[in-house]
Amino acid sequence: MDLIKVAEAAFESGIELPNFGPGDSIAVSYKIKEGNKERIQIFKGVVIQIKGEGNNKRFTVRKISNNVGVERIFPFNSPFIEKVELLRQGKVRRARLFYLRGLTGKKARIKEKRS
Repeated sequence: MDLIKVAEAAFESGIELPNFGPGDSIAVSYKIKEGNKERIQIFKGVVIQIKGEGNNKRFTVRKISNNVGVERIFPFNSPFIEKVELLRQGKVRRARLFYLRGLTGKKARIKEKRS
């Protein structure tokens, strides 16, 4: 049992992620390797699900690019994540927002949570 915890601690990225959930708009700064070059690409979108537990926890972010929906799955403990910035918190009533895939334009907007 202790060996599993030691292995998980060795593979942690060490980056503090903000507390976010489904419906929140976030910007993920992700390291991209192209040949021998490395750059940071920002992926801004809405979190549509958080899945997994422990070391396998991951979140899916959806954005609209040139009228095409793009979804990307990021592991929580990925060493390629530079930072995650919380842009706004959304007010949603469910944990999986797959219904956003069928909506476009103003219908796909999520209300902002009052704080």
